Amino acid sequence: MLSQKGESLAVIIASELIPPIEVDPVSVTPGVVGFVVTFLVAIAALALILDMVRRVRRVRYRQEIGERLDREVAATQADTEPSNVSTTDTGPSSSATAEDSPR
Repeated sequence: MLSQKGESLAVIIASELIPPIEVDPVSVTPGVVGFVVTFLVAIAALALILDMVRRVRRVRYRQEIGERLDREVAATQADTEPSNVSTTDTGPSSSATAEDSPR
C-alpha cells in the first residue's frame, strides 16, 4: 500500500497530467430526447410484463382445466370399471382387437 505521502504525490501528479474538466450543467442533461426514450422503454417494459402475466395466467388455467377433466375421467372410469370386469375371462385382454394387433 502507498503511504500517505505517496498517495498525495500520486494525486498531485494526476492533477497536473489530467486537466480539470469544466462542464456546463445545462448542456449535459438528457433533455427531451432522453425523456422520450426513457418513457418508450418504460412503456415497452410494461407491455412485455402485461403480456407475460396474461400468458402465464392462460397456461395456469389450461393446466387447472386439464387436471379437472382428468379427475372427471378418472372418476367416470372408476364408476364404470367394476361393472365391466368379468371374473370368468381368462383370455387376452378384452380391449385388444384385431385392429390393435401388429400385421
